Amino acid sequence: MPAIVRGQAVQGAKAAKAKPKSQASAASRRRAAATYAQSGLFTGIPPQLAAYGALGVLSLTLVAALATGGRGRALANMATGAVVDAFERTTVGAGFFVREVDIEGATPTSQADLRRAIGVEIGKPILTLDLAKIRKSVESVGWAKAVKVARYLPGEIKVVVTERVRSAVWQHSGRFAVIDNEGQIIPEADPAQFPNLPLVVGEGANGPAYSLISSLQTRPKLLGLIDAIIRVDGRRWDLRLHDGGLIQLPAENEDAALIQLDRLDRDHEVLNLGFSRIDLRTGDPIVRPKGASDATVQSTASVG
Repeated sequence: MPAIVRGQAVQGAKAAKAKPKSQASAASRRRAAATYAQSGLFTGIPPQLAAYGALGVLSLTLVAALATGGRGRALANMATGAVVDAFERTTVGAGFFVREVDIEGATPTSQADLRRAIGVEIGKPILTLDLAKIRKSVESVGWAKAVKVARYLPGEIKVVVTERVRSAVWQHSGRFAVIDNEGQIIPEADPAQFPNLPLVVGEGANGPAYSLISSLQTRPKLLGLIDAIIRVDGRRWDLRLHDGGLIQLPAENEDAALIQLDRLDRDHEVLNLGFSRIDLRTGDPIVRPKGASDATVQSTASVG
């Protein structure tokens, strides 16, 4: 009996001694869990597992970014918000954050508008940036015709822009707008900043204007004399000069008519002499000198 009593007493003593250890271990675990719960980083995930998980996601993202130009956001979206935040903090801590945003192919006039559209701040996590979203945002800017966006690890975002060619200022319905060589309006462009662009006037003049402007650009003398290129009846052009003279082009074969004008100026220097009107709508150019009445006209044979 005493042995049994002593055995029971011994076991009881061991249990009494073991109990504080168990309680201490449980308390330690509770404190560790509370610490990670308060951090908001890996709620409910053991710290070692969380560290391995973050390292694994980082490795996968780096491989994807290097191999495909970057799909960090797609990978991050597979995780919970808390893990995404932790992932971004981990990658930023490892040095993967935006240090530079470089824009290539943009003129000084468009830089500010393009940079606002990019919207990437220095110091932001670079691996989770959505490059497709950035590209679409930049493409919505009127200056941009084509856009490419790339990330260069560890910290550079490069945006390559092909700008629209500013070809003319278009006046219609009492408004002025800068247009490109396809007739598209560039909303961000202030017409007052482009006084050297040709002025195109008339409804629907924006679309076909560049074809004529291209021909005029090969004739700098004539182009320098033009005050406005006017669309007439939606089918042909008049060239109004700074001195008030008017050159009437046909609805078809504009180039042939301009070649006739070149010959007329070469033989008679008509652009230097001045005129009220030159009518190129017929096969034989008709010149009306300044001050001449409507009944007094001259053909090329009598000019000079």
